[in-house]
Amino acid sequence: MLFSLAYPQIDPIALQLGPFAIRWYALAYITGLMLGWRVVKFLVARPPHALTELEVDDFLVWATMGVVLGGRLGYVIFYKPLYYLANPLEIPMVWQGGMSFHGGALGVIGAIILFSRMRGRNLFQVGDVICCVVPIGLFFGRLANFVNGELFGRIAPDATLAMVFPHGGPLPRHPSQLYEAGLEGAALFAVMMLLWRFTDIRNRFGALSGVFLAGYGIGRIICEFFRQPDAHLGFLWGGATMGQLLSLPQVAVGLVMLAWAWRRNAPKAVG
Repeated sequence: MLFSLAYPQIDPIALQLGPFAIRWYALAYITGLMLGWRVVKFLVARPPHALTELEVDDFLVWATMGVVLGGRLGYVIFYKPLYYLANPLEIPMVWQGGMSFHGGALGVIGAIILFSRMRGRNLFQVGDVICCVVPIGLFFGRLANFVNGELFGRIAPDATLAMVFPHGGPLPRHPSQLYEAGLEGAALFAVMMLLWRFTDIRNRFGALSGVFLAGYGIGRIICEFFRQPDAHLGFLWGGATMGQLLSLPQVAVGLVMLAWAWRRNAPKAVG
């Protein structure tokens, strides 16, 4: 009999009030947005003051719309375009599951561009502070994936942390959701905060955005080696997964942004 850790059977519904159900997945999104909002308010109170605190409050609504709409449309387009083309009425049914980080990222980028133009703010300054807190949402989102027993890892009978997931068959698998929470969430957040606090990178507008894009892309590519590919997609070109293929251009864009910001933006005095 193969050794494996016991998967904690956690009800995906956190609270049931008659027909109204509050799911851990929804709470993860809310928690990530609320904590991110508070951290952004802390960051903008210090140079280079990308936004006012009132503007941060306003942007929370924009960010929420970008995450939800972009995440859902990204999943529809990148992962199941033929299915939703045949079943268009199911596209808005987000409670059935199906969100894409890459789509959500595009949604938030669109929100940053529009908000910055409307408020006359520097696009890259705003992008930098928002990118600093995105890993918070990623952390809680991956924990919610773990609670739901979804997006589990590949079969790994000899892995120390292997678990038998309810919908993953009888063999133990990598808890890849926890790997992603740790690498794409906690570790990347720590890197962003350390760079913000102890270097002058925040005065090279666009550099922190580049670090985040490249850092997330690299972390996602690594974690995908432990994660089971989507059943309806499997392995794609060159044995890569959809997550890896979508992350490659993100890494490239991030590195280009970082190099551009470093060369173009001379450091400014921090008050």
